[in-house]
Amino acid sequence: VQLQASGGGLVQAGGSLRLSCAVPGMILSTFWQTDFTWYRQAPGRERELVIGISRDGSTNYGDSVKGRFTISRDNARKKVYLQMNSLKTEDSATYYCNARRSGMDFWGEGTQVTVSS
Repeated sequence: VQLQASGGGLVQAGGSLRLSCAVPGMILSTFWQTDFTWYRQAPGRERELVIGISRDGSTNYGDSVKGRFTISRDNARKKVYLQMNSLKTEDSATYYCNARRSGMDFWGEGTQVTVSS
């Protein structure tokens, strides 16, 4: 399963970015049954959970992004979106999309987000 993350870039503190995670090779019915999570990893730090959305649409958030980040999924387009608002310099990291189905994890290559002060 190939996950394609995109949308990263350089933004000033207080700005917004929207990341996308596309899974073009997954059949639609499988996509519906898959949970998705965004993780991030900054240099010298462990990978941390940012935000996730389950197959039923329920979401879970890392404490540091509550109220600023939202996640959504477009099952028809087989995409997951991460809307990031009120970005802070500490949000700078490589963001990774994870798909989990039937106990198996799939990862895409990350997309870099840099927030300048």
